[in-house]
Amino acid sequence: MKALIMVDIQNDFLSVGNLAVPEGDAVIPMVNNIADDYSLIAATQDWHPPGHLSFASNHSGRDPFETIDLDGLEQILWPDHCQWGTRGAEFPESLDTDRVAAIFRKGMDPRVDSYSGFYDNGRRHKTGMDAWFREMDVDSVDIVGLAGEVCVAYTARDAADLGFDVTLIEDGTRSLDRKEFEREADDLEGRGVKIV
Repeated sequence: MKALIMVDIQNDFLSVGNLAVPEGDAVIPMVNNIADDYSLIAATQDWHPPGHLSFASNHSGRDPFETIDLDGLEQILWPDHCQWGTRGAEFPESLDTDRVAAIFRKGMDPRVDSYSGFYDNGRRHKTGMDAWFREMDVDSVDIVGLAGEVCVAYTARDAADLGFDVTLIEDGTRSLDRKEFEREADDLEGRGVKIV
């Protein structure tokens, strides 16, 4: 069975959000349009506690987009975003979530960021999406969402490494940095991910 994964299509990544992805809003009509083509849809949701150590605001003298070492992992410091229970963490009202069968929240451990929909960046915690897909007999996934070179790419990479047939739908994806997305796309294609 083929499933659709909607990665982090949340208010904070849209034009009015704290970590706005350029043209992020443009994915919503496209994703809504293709949703009927899938019998199974999963969504991921960044779900950070306010004190998350990936936030620049939790490091005195540090600015967003600086890089630090966080418990042995390279960490980009982000503006505060997608804090649990806030409007920024919610899915936009314009996104059709009626057919989303499961939501996998990530980024709840304050000491490790979580880009992928399957694992955190240190592979210390699983979200459960892999096991759920196996129970649902999913062997193929199409991926859309925000941001292309970060959470979408990490989710696609892990899905391929876990043995799923993976397609990244570029029209349903927007990136913070287009050139960085293109570099990630080369790596993904090398792992067998189809980009259409």
